[in-house]
Amino acid sequence: MAEEAKPTASHRAEYYALRGVVGFLHALPWSVACAFGSKLGTIGYRPLGIRRRVVERQIAAAFPELSEREVQTLSVRAYAHLGRSSIETALLPSIGQQGVLDMVESVEGFELVEEAMAARKGVLFVTGHLGNWELAGAYVAARGVPMDVIVRTQANPLFDAYINETRGSLGMTVVRDYQAARRTPGSLREGRAVAFVSDQGVMGLASTFVTFFGRPAKTPRGAAVFALKYDTPTLFVTALRQKSGRYRVSVERVPIVRTGDRDADVDAIVASYTGILERWIRTAPEQYFWHHRRWRRQPDGTPPELRDPSL
Repeated sequence: MAEEAKPTASHRAEYYALRGVVGFLHALPWSVACAFGSKLGTIGYRPLGIRRRVVERQIAAAFPELSEREVQTLSVRAYAHLGRSSIETALLPSIGQQGVLDMVESVEGFELVEEAMAARKGVLFVTGHLGNWELAGAYVAARGVPMDVIVRTQANPLFDAYINETRGSLGMTVVRDYQAARRTPGSLREGRAVAFVSDQGVMGLASTFVTFFGRPAKTPRGAAVFALKYDTPTLFVTALRQKSGRYRVSVERVPIVRTGDRDADVDAIVASYTGILERWIRTAPEQYFWHHRRWRRQPDGTPPELRDPSL
């Protein structure tokens, strides 16, 4: 079991500043609070310039047809989206599960969830850092689906505890990524859903390299391994913000093909759900989390033109 980090003075300062902002926003109408979040996000782009180079270079690499001005415009919108989504997530507990349901204006494919749950074999959800992934999980839980969410531990232990408390208050059971291998089989046997956010390759996490916007990217393979081993229905879920400010939730199957070559089959599943994510990103690129260096880890021998563009 990983040791729990002790908060530093810097962690405490960050955390109490965050709680102060959230407390202030609780007193505002929802639309005003979310608009504030958007403005706060754009400050991160300019004047602060937090990871601005990473965002611009990755967007330019993913969409080489865009001009420099178009890349900058899309980058600003990505910062605004992140700011708004962060505020939405912080305020979700205040509106409860019915409020979460009301934030969704349309749903596609939820019958796939109902069919999978009725089979009592559990279900694997896969998503990426697109739209509002926290809302997507909260929405599924609000629909009555018992669900574990696999999460990484945040650097700030106070913030980590806060966000996980938020998830729990919305009906999700938090499972640390280092606990997933032990906990997931039991959850599936109990007929529960297990959700993975599978688009950030990190040290120590079982991963494979698949193509993402034309470049090799290290991608977690846990969901694919469990899908094959336990013959579990695997569904990709997105929650994309619409012009109304509310969300469209979409659910679709991730194809599971068995050829007898386990490693190749796992890689094919990872490539499949990564391809689905890329397709959705292309419909709303400003709603993706470009702030993470998606191509930071690549296989040896990657050609120079396909290496990490944020360097």
